[in-house]
Amino acid sequence: MNNLQKVSDIISSSQSILLTTHKEPDGDGLGSQLALFYALKKLNKKVSIINLDKAPSKYDFLNTQKHIQIFNSLTSNYDCAIILDTNDKRLISPLYQQLEIHCKSIIFLDHHPILAKGPQPTPDSIINTKAASTGELTYDLIRLLKIPLDGEIAEALYTSLVFDTHMFRYIRNSSNSHLIAADLLKYNIEPEKIHRALFGDFSKNKLLFMAKSLNSVEFHENDKIAYLQIDDKDLITLDLNKDHTKDLIDMVMNIDTIEAAVLVRQINLSEFKLSFRSKGTVEVLATAESFGGGGHLYAAGAYVQNMSIDKIKHDSIQGLGYALKHHGTKAKK
Repeated sequence: MNNLQKVSDIISSSQSILLTTHKEPDGDGLGSQLALFYALKKLNKKVSIINLDKAPSKYDFLNTQKHIQIFNSLTSNYDCAIILDTNDKRLISPLYQQLEIHCKSIIFLDHHPILAKGPQPTPDSIINTKAASTGELTYDLIRLLKIPLDGEIAEALYTSLVFDTHMFRYIRNSSNSHLIAADLLKYNIEPEKIHRALFGDFSKNKLLFMAKSLNSVEFHENDKIAYLQIDDKDLITLDLNKDHTKDLIDMVMNIDTIEAAVLVRQINLSEFKLSFRSKGTVEVLATAESFGGGGHLYAAGAYVQNMSIDKIKHDSIQGLGYALKHHGTKAKK
């Protein structure tokens, strides 16, 4: 589903445009949003960014607090709404229901697979799973619109690329991430500053939280699957935010025997966030979809309500175990 020219035409004919991304926004969604925001401003469009959740403080260098509004209710109509870095309307609920009322056109701009069992993106959407980040698609769209790049746009796009490829570790056998990055570096951005902001935000309290959390890791299937459970209460106690949990599962995945892992974060008594990861040999998307979630084949997630933690633990480990046995793992050379 690649409607790049059609989306370009819709944007060109629109005067008012709303940009949004999934709940708990990350570097890919935020970077893509800000880049498109700055670019569309150059076309004299009336552009608003409205998100469900506040951006983590590590993204302050993108001026997120200045440009991003937090959703309460929509009071204006828009010619077009562009949803970045997801194609699942559940991840922007209840905002999506108001977009259907207040927007003439709704477009998803995303690089995640379309769900086998779940909501489908709108017909005019751009879904390209070969892209390593939504930032790549945003770059292509800006170029097609013939909008000249500048330092602000380049910094935001570079943030997207670096975040979702983990500093170019995961580029999906494509040269595009490197080629785009090389172009962006012409605009005198500071890559070291961006790298530090995205991946160097350690503090004493974060280290204490990670030490406590990692001490509770469980190993299953001959140490090939890891299960980790944390509670938002621990974050509150140490004055941390939910974004500080994202490094945990990455650290677990560095264990040599681990092929797949799940991190279960308890938000409150009846709500949980599940994050699944694989080293690229065990597909975790199907397990995430079984919980009503989605994502990539090897990195996916889900929000779960009204299910016991014991059942979540059992079903997530069982799902990853099934994927491990039926998809196997690539032989190490």
